[in-house]
Amino acid sequence: MRLRVEFTTEPFDLDEAPPHALVAREVISSADLDAVDVGPFGNTAEGGADQVLGAVDALLRQALASGATRVSLQVNVIEDDR
Repeated sequence: MRLRVEFTTEPFDLDEAPPHALVAREVISSADLDAVDVGPFGNTAEGGADQVLGAVDALLRQALASGATRVSLQVNVIEDDR
């Protein structure tokens, strides 16, 4: 099964990315995922279920430990074209 995760962390800072946002992006960028897209207002990544769920676990733990007061995320099952 393949999954897509979309997430944002708060609080926002329009002038400079806060530490929790940088940590969340690093977790997702360094995970074994496909189609990673990080941006100022939202981030997405796709991959196998085990990889996405492991990355989400690390993302939640590390972003909250780095000062996030809210993490909004959505996980969807996507078609596996392989």
